[in-house]
Amino acid sequence: MRVRRGDVEQWMSHRMLPNNLRERIRRHEQYKWQETKGVEEDSLIQNLPRDLRRDLKRHLCWSLLKKVPIFEKMDKQLLDALCDRLKPALFTDKSSIIREGDPVEEMHFLMRGTLLTLTTNGGRTGFFNSVHLKAGDFCGDELLTWALDPHTSSSSLPISTRTVQAVTDIEAFALTADDLKFVTSQFRRVHSKQLQHTFKFFSQQWRTWAACFIQVAWRQHCRNKLEKSLREEENKLQATLAKQSTNAPSLGTAIYASRFAGNVRCALRCNNTTDTESSPTLPRLLHKPAEPDFSEKK
Repeated sequence: MRVRRGDVEQWMSHRMLPNNLRERIRRHEQYKWQETKGVEEDSLIQNLPRDLRRDLKRHLCWSLLKKVPIFEKMDKQLLDALCDRLKPALFTDKSSIIREGDPVEEMHFLMRGTLLTLTTNGGRTGFFNSVHLKAGDFCGDELLTWALDPHTSSSSLPISTRTVQAVTDIEAFALTADDLKFVTSQFRRVHSKQLQHTFKFFSQQWRTWAACFIQVAWRQHCRNKLEKSLREEENKLQATLAKQSTNAPSLGTAIYASRFAGNVRCALRCNNTTDTESSPTLPRLLHKPAEPDFSEKK
């Protein structure tokens, strides 16, 4: 570790890196050594024979993958294929894993630590949503929708709708776009309705859209309820005025009732105008995520 640290310090000095960047590199090197003891696991595993590599990755990843809800019901053959392609990933706190607007190159499955995922919907509408992810959650789910589409190519990666940052030190497994594309094309069991529902339930992209959709529906319900109430009051006033006009009411009572009915109608119009300007913006703030094609391919 001392030799490695000396080499890193010499390289950073040679490149004249700023102090904040040097400190982040030192923190990452320390965390990586703590977890791997200086062994480059990925290169070591890749140099092993295929059968030994598969058994080793099954030992390292199998129990962890079973904790991820989206993989919980998958069979042994599919989990083997995933284990063979997963790569360990370590991130220190405050690391930026995915940025909103950048291409999604990997899907990450969180095994330890906490992530913060947030979206501003491009920063154009004042929209903001943030969620904390824990062990068993995943990010980069736009990549699964992309991988399930048979017409997509590796040169047209999906754009991330969220920014993902590490709140604590992170241990995760990463699945690259090409590996995910291979798994979804080779194993038809990935294209199941059960997986579709599980994916939507745990996807932060779908959860955020669903929350906005529910808010819009609730506001529409409240607006319709208020509109109905105001119309009923207006109809009662109109009926009262009509009844009083037949009984020759006093001028003051007629003026008062007329003004009250006018205020009710004004309030109704103002309410409709305000809600029309505010509520319909929510569906436009966040578009419905692309629907993954989970149907069986012929």
